[in-house]
Amino acid sequence: MNEKRKINESTVWQIAAHAVMIIGSLLALLPFVLLVIASFTDNQTALINGYSFAPAKWSLEAYKYIASEWGTIGRAYMMTIVVTVVGTVLSLVITSTFAFAVSNDKLPGHKILMFLSIFTMLFNGGIVASYYVYSNIFHIKNTIWALIVPSFLMSPFNVVLVKNYFTNSISPSILEAAKIDGAGVFSVFTKIVLPLSVPILATIGLMTGIGYWNDWTNGLYFLTENGGSQYFTIQIVLNKINENINFLANNSELAAKATQQLPSTTMRMAVAVIGILPVMCAYPFFQKYFVKGITLGGVKE
Repeated sequence: MNEKRKINESTVWQIAAHAVMIIGSLLALLPFVLLVIASFTDNQTALINGYSFAPAKWSLEAYKYIASEWGTIGRAYMMTIVVTVVGTVLSLVITSTFAFAVSNDKLPGHKILMFLSIFTMLFNGGIVASYYVYSNIFHIKNTIWALIVPSFLMSPFNVVLVKNYFTNSISPSILEAAKIDGAGVFSVFTKIVLPLSVPILATIGLMTGIGYWNDWTNGLYFLTENGGSQYFTIQIVLNKINENINFLANNSELAAKATQQLPSTTMRMAVAVIGILPVMCAYPFFQKYFVKGITLGGVKE
């Protein structure tokens, strides 16, 4: 009787847990659905009635405008792809090599290096000092490196995850056997460690890539319309549109159409949809690694 009661209670809890997860998933999904629907809504209808899941009038006006001005938005889109790919690859290389080094207890000063890395998670020089260093010492202002170097190139949090993964998920005996067979440090790292670290690398690669894709603050700090507009990414363009809807009309490529009325309200939604599509398409391919990488990388024995 007690066993049957436990089974019934377990079933009730499972149903309740699934119900909560379904409701939570719907609450997370509905804003994206509304975003897509709003992008296909007639601009005047959106201005008068606001956004709705069942708009009174549908329209492709926003997407037609984006297609007609793809010279500006398309360039920003391609720049976003370049920055995301280059930044993510460089971040993975720097993070994995640094984590591999500090995971070796025999490395002189590895504790100091790890402390310096974690210290930056707690304290930093602030926006003013960072801006001065990047602009006047590294001279990355109004260059593509302004979108790559600050913020995401090496995250201490990612270093901790990768280091813990190397320590807990890769047997030291495998590394020692490779060294006995004559493999050098570089060979051990590239031929043994990296192939065994696909889950954690895919995890931090996804997080870093999303960070680069959604970043607009570095462009706000280090890129100006006069000297660095050619490096504007899709998120920076979207931010410019939100600040001033006449940004596209004032662009030199669009000067001839500056007097035309833009589908301001729905165009924001359409650009946002275009901006998030690649991330939504890429995530399913990394999902199987995501939970495993976070779990194994976040546990320390």
